[in-house]
Amino acid sequence: MMRPNPTEDQIALIKPVKLLVMDVDGILTEGNLSFLADGSEIKSFNILDGLGIKLLMESGVKTAIITGRQSNQVIQRAESLGIDYIQQGREDKLTALQELWNNTDFNASNTAYIGDDLPDLSAIKAARFGVTVPNGHWLVKESADYITTQSGGRGAARELCELIMACQGTLESALERFE
Repeated sequence: MMRPNPTEDQIALIKPVKLLVMDVDGILTEGNLSFLADGSEIKSFNILDGLGIKLLMESGVKTAIITGRQSNQVIQRAESLGIDYIQQGREDKLTALQELWNNTDFNASNTAYIGDDLPDLSAIKAARFGVTVPNGHWLVKESADYITTQSGGRGAARELCELIMACQGTLESALERFE
């Protein structure tokens, strides 16, 4: 993973972001679905993403998950990280995002959204800063403001968190405690 080096345009676009909304499958996971014989599902999350999300939240940015599937693993992961808002079973990502905006002080002008597939497209377009991953659908990539260098489930969320923090001037101080 490379040090974020945002452009002036990215800084202007990202600086007002106060909420990061993330899809799960294909963003926080590699997008694979594994089922056990009893029908239960297994999800694998990347530890790099987890620390990035925690650092971003410590910098003052709130976080949310909007996912089309229902999974106890998502609840466990979100709770372990302290993610502020969770909506599961929502294929209508834009409607879910608008409901989140209606019930909080957030809105399109202070939201970043990261997703990888067609159900995420309208939310990516609606957010101030829409992001996808290199393995995202081509139409989503055409509409995104930024495409991470890391793939979903392999550090893409961490890359975005660090980019947001770099644009907001909080990254260096967040990393100091690790030196």
